[in-house]
Amino acid sequence: MAEQTIASRALDQEPPVGAMELIAPVSIRARWSRKVAADIIGLGDMVIIIATLAIPCLLLTSLAESFPRRLEIIRSGLLACLVAYPCFMHWQLYDTRRMSDFPVRPDRIMLATAIAILAVIGISVPVGTPSTTMMVTWPLVWFCSASALLILYRITTRDILSSLARSNYFDERIAVYGVGKIAERVEHYIREAGDGRRFIGAFDDRTDLNRLDEQAIPVNGRLGDLIQAGRDGRVDRIIVALPQAAEGRLTQITRELEQLPVTVHAVTHFSNDLLTGPGKHQVSNLGPVGLIDVKERPLADWAPIVKRAEDILISATLLVMTLPVTILIALAIKLTSRGPVLFRQRRRGLNQKVIEVLKFRSMTVQENGDEVRQATRNDQRITFVGRILRRSSLDELPQLVNVLIGEMSLVGPCPHALIHDEKWGEMLEQYANRHQVKPGITGLAQVRGLRGEAHTPSDIQNRIAADLEYIGNWSLWLDLSIILRTVNAVIGAKNAH
Repeated sequence: MAEQTIASRALDQEPPVGAMELIAPVSIRARWSRKVAADIIGLGDMVIIIATLAIPCLLLTSLAESFPRRLEIIRSGLLACLVAYPCFMHWQLYDTRRMSDFPVRPDRIMLATAIAILAVIGISVPVGTPSTTMMVTWPLVWFCSASALLILYRITTRDILSSLARSNYFDERIAVYGVGKIAERVEHYIREAGDGRRFIGAFDDRTDLNRLDEQAIPVNGRLGDLIQAGRDGRVDRIIVALPQAAEGRLTQITRELEQLPVTVHAVTHFSNDLLTGPGKHQVSNLGPVGLIDVKERPLADWAPIVKRAEDILISATLLVMTLPVTILIALAIKLTSRGPVLFRQRRRGLNQKVIEVLKFRSMTVQENGDEVRQATRNDQRITFVGRILRRSSLDELPQLVNVLIGEMSLVGPCPHALIHDEKWGEMLEQYANRHQVKPGITGLAQVRGLRGEAHTPSDIQNRIAADLEYIGNWSLWLDLSIILRTVNAVIGAKNAH
């Protein structure tokens, strides 16, 4: 890879003549996931169906000697949910295309509820019913109360979602790289659709007005500006649309955009180089514009919520459990060598934001500048206590604080010193793609033994491949398995020194 990327070269050029102000006025407020909102509403629907079953049970208990059976109530409520939810899904009662007009559809709600209750009657009866009248009464009361509350709940949630949509909480912000007919079509479609998508602007590095259509939409910035907007969280989706003759340039630009935590597309008349990378690429469309899905936004919808909950729960638990060990380590460091107990090193986190990573000091030096020499086997800078800490990875215990405050994650790509980031970023094209997610205390590369000193570019390349594999295949179970495998990797500790 050339030492200077397209993005950095773009920043050195003069801005396009007539360019509008960049997207600074656009709010950096994080976009709320439509899927998460729909899932929460769906959970509320199911809670109402189960809760309203208590109404006929209490009614029959007060009017007759018909006592509810607790186990049967739970079983009947869950069965009704298993039947009602697919009906709600099939009839598009969780359609999130227009958050300002979330569907209520009382007729479909009542029909789905009736089907669910009829299914329950055929399998179980939650109350002891001494007469035929009671057999008819309890499902009728359940149906009426559930339907009424579901419709009222839907009307309320529709008003709330409509208010949030007007405040742009659900907006999907789309930018196009390449000023031309494709950008015009995207901008026109988004403006006409009115479905919560927002056109951020068109970007291009071509500064020669003779190469730009005079009728084209204005240029909002260059590639460097677009990358910075992606890092700042002002863009959710990027479409790369260049003339077919610029296929080689498009491939290089797309590779640079892959480092951002956004969804990236390319117009469909490009295929060769973009389809040779890892993973299966699908074809989609945005209105009349055909697209190749180069990459999806990592950790979308429920994933960041689940991962953050995992980080808080486990890191807080480990901090409490390891407190006695932490105190003993701090005393040992203080009594055996000069210097602070904790070592703070500046490293890059999510979107290349610089953070201070905490570690127990294990060396006689505290390198944190332009020269940071990697630890080697039998390194004389490592203290006696530090050697034990590094061998057991206990020097990284303070990073649980970084996890708890949200700068790091338990599992993710290992953060490197800033000088190493710059060196390897110039050497390897995909290195910056690691910064799409928070760095981790442990990761897929670490449990595979890819840790310690890096001697050759291939050593770093193998780590990058493992990091990108993790980002592309994240799941809660993958995180938990890596955490468990970390214990075994620490015990072996072949490359730790």
